[in-house]
Amino acid sequence: MDIKILLILGVVIVLSFWLVFLYNNMIRAKNQVDEAWAQVDVQLKRRYDLIPNLIETVKGYASHEASTFEKVTMARTNAINANDVKSQADAENILTSALKSIFALSESYPDLKASANFLSLQEELSTTENKISFARQYYNDSVLRLNTLRTVIPSMIFKKFADEREYFQTDESEREVPKVQF
Repeated sequence: MDIKILLILGVVIVLSFWLVFLYNNMIRAKNQVDEAWAQVDVQLKRRYDLIPNLIETVKGYASHEASTFEKVTMARTNAINANDVKSQADAENILTSALKSIFALSESYPDLKASANFLSLQEELSTTENKISFARQYYNDSVLRLNTLRTVIPSMIFKKFADEREYFQTDESEREVPKVQF
């Protein structure tokens, strides 16, 4: 009789540890997604801080391009005010497009293109764009892990502790291959 009780007690203890492991795994995945989003947010803030400096530098050379500056400023404001992953991704895609128009302006103004301040800001923005890209990838990898845990057996029994998350996706227009002409 003692062996049966010990065996049952052993199974209950192993099962309890297994359930705790599954629960902790789900919570770790949820926290990893939250941390990954915080990293994306940090890089986006850095980008938002660089944009006004870039615009002021370009304004000095191309003051009559006001509509371009307004478009970038509006896109930046919309991106800052986005409140979920989908709207953030949409706003970031629009901002990326607007920034491309600023860099296209530099082609029309050789003095601007040669300005040390503009080149420095362009390099900072380029570095930040790379960091944003890496942060987005890390976020999407974390979302994949969490969403997978929410749908596979046996961890799905704890899915109520972590909501399904959206991926940070690019706009269809961003997926087009750029045309290179010589």
